Amino acid sequence: MIFSVALADFRERVRRPAYLFMLISAIGLGLLAVPAVDSHWSVLVMGGYRGRYTSGYVGMVTALTSALWLTLVGFYLVRDAVARDERTGVGQLIAASPLRTWAYLLAKLLSNVAVLGSMTAVSATTAVVLQLLRGESMRVDLVALALPFVLIAFPMLVVTSAAALLFETTPLLRSGLGNVLWIFIWMVGTIAGQSQNAPFGGLGLRPVTLPAGASQDVGLGLMYVDEPLRAFDWPGLPVTTSFVLARAELIALAVAVALLPALWFGRFDRPARPDRPSRFFRFPAPRWGGPGLRLVAGETQILVAGTPLWWWLGAATLSLAGLTLPRGALLAIAWIWPVLIWSRLGTQAATSGTAAILAAYPSPRRRVLAEWTAGALLAAATGAGAAIRMAWASDFPGLSAWLAGTLFIPALALTSGTLTKAPRFFQAVYTLLWYLMINDADALNFMGILRDGRHPTGPGALTWTTLSLAGVLTTLAWTTVKQARR
Repeated sequence: MIFSVALADFRERVRRPAYLFMLISAIGLGLLAVPAVDSHWSVLVMGGYRGRYTSGYVGMVTALTSALWLTLVGFYLVRDAVARDERTGVGQLIAASPLRTWAYLLAKLLSNVAVLGSMTAVSATTAVVLQLLRGESMRVDLVALALPFVLIAFPMLVVTSAAALLFETTPLLRSGLGNVLWIFIWMVGTIAGQSQNAPFGGLGLRPVTLPAGASQDVGLGLMYVDEPLRAFDWPGLPVTTSFVLARAELIALAVAVALLPALWFGRFDRPARPDRPSRFFRFPAPRWGGPGLRLVAGETQILVAGTPLWWWLGAATLSLAGLTLPRGALLAIAWIWPVLIWSRLGTQAATSGTAAILAAYPSPRRRVLAEWTAGALLAAATGAGAAIRMAWASDFPGLSAWLAGTLFIPALALTSGTLTKAPRFFQAVYTLLWYLMINDADALNFMGILRDGRHPTGPGALTWTTLSLAGVLTTLAWTTVKQARR
């Protein structure tokens, strides 16, 4: 029965558009992992060298890239197995069946692994094609090419699958907080996993052999190099007993983590208890002004409904601190604080079951614009302290960047939510974008927070405002087309 449940779940997932998108991205990963011989971009840099494009090296670098990418994106792709059973009513049927809780969790783990493993198989197939395309070695050794996927990529995919299942079945982690938290877990794990002393072999860089005379610095990630990397004859993946045992132990640990929720996960035996209403501020609809203003007030109240009092106290503290402390750091914190609320934009109709009711609204475009305005008002409120300080100091470039940020963030959330009908995509993308921005990625500086003491070289406020308008127009067009089909 375990394999039957896993197979049925796998078949249901592969019919989704998201799965097709991930298969296409797997092909793109191969292009990044095995660039042209004269390229200045590389995913793996070994002291200024790269291996010659043989089956062994191509398989190794593609497996590392797959492990790095799918542990991040794959988590969000498979992190819906249990929730989907609950939404569709399948969970109640499972609760009435003789299937034990541990068996149900094991079936979901196998399904997760099958989904991510099929994408890895596409990457391996792409690796063969790219090896022949680059032309440095025309001899295809399938064993040497597949071995890194078995020892490097596969254990990491099992870990990701188990983590997604753990997050789904743990009350605190199954919320949007878990989606945001995984970004930081992935970042720490990626950095620590590249160490030669990482437990269980880390990401799998431990057995990578460097050429004689090269520095011992091994970098994994998309990097730009001033000169094309020098090629050397890579001897292949050294398979040692200790490394194989370490990877087997990692897989066993991941399976144990996936089965751990059997101690507290009650399956679907009991109906979910209604959430107790949280304290939150209500914004009464204004008695003056036109219907547009009342619509914005209504969308604002819907957006922040259920937000507890402690959240508002934290937002107020950050906003007040922005009046005195360096605006860059405080604005960054103030605009990561509402990420779970922004992620509701564009998704509440689908998640609340009111899509059919809202479809009868005579002017969906007004509702989209009102929803975007509500998100922008939330951004303005949480970042008000930094804006007041910039206005006091006559920092008009900073104010323009601040204004662009208040428009861009809710536009990204609204477009993501409308197209995906789920908050996970925005939570993941925005958190990653925010992290890269605070680490001096000028090209992603949509808040203008890096301007203190220097001038960024990335896009300015006009560019981010234009992207915001493009996102909103895309949402309007999508909503109009859907409305016309009904």
